[in-house]
Amino acid sequence: MARQPKPGGRKRPSFESRLERRTGLRAARLRLLVVCGAEVTEHAYVQGLKNAARNPAVSVKIVKHPKAPSQVVAHTVKLLAAAADEYDEAWCVLDVDEFTDLDEALREAERHGIGVALSNPCFEVWLLLHFTDHRKHAGSYDQLVPILNKHAPGGYSKTGLVFRHYEDGWREAVRRAKKLAPEGKEREVNPSTGMWKLALAIGGPA
Repeated sequence: MARQPKPGGRKRPSFESRLERRTGLRAARLRLLVVCGAEVTEHAYVQGLKNAARNPAVSVKIVKHPKAPSQVVAHTVKLLAAAADEYDEAWCVLDVDEFTDLDEALREAERHGIGVALSNPCFEVWLLLHFTDHRKHAGSYDQLVPILNKHAPGGYSKTGLVFRHYEDGWREAVRRAKKLAPEGKEREVNPSTGMWKLALAIGGPA
């Protein structure tokens, strides 16, 4: 998603159509800012994907800001203002969980042209999709972890994510995630995740 929203209320093209157009027409590297709203897991995953993909078409700056969603978005806005034209796109990695300020965060992100990779109820949905086509409602992180433990090699550790365990499955996770909810409707569908958009932006289209 571009930093600047389109004027006049015009509907944006889909994420994939924008990605394909950029890939075909842009020679310079796409400069991404990714702000993770958690302390460890999301940052470790995005860093691992960046390192594994080695996509020459993008550069990625990853920042941790483990706060409530509206604070993550506000921090991203500040980083963009301070960076001037350093980035082409900015993304926030957020969870639905039980946050009460999520709707405010989504409105502010839209207003500032910031992409949101939102997982419902949490990021572990995205991780689980690397191994299985999970579609059962998940009320919380606590309900997802036992399932993820059955699939992740050596079990799942929120503070010790090893990206190589997920490296071979991320494109399959993209395919599965796209079937769970329409683009931008992750807030309304459980389980779902918009991480597939950010994964493609970093790793490149299939």
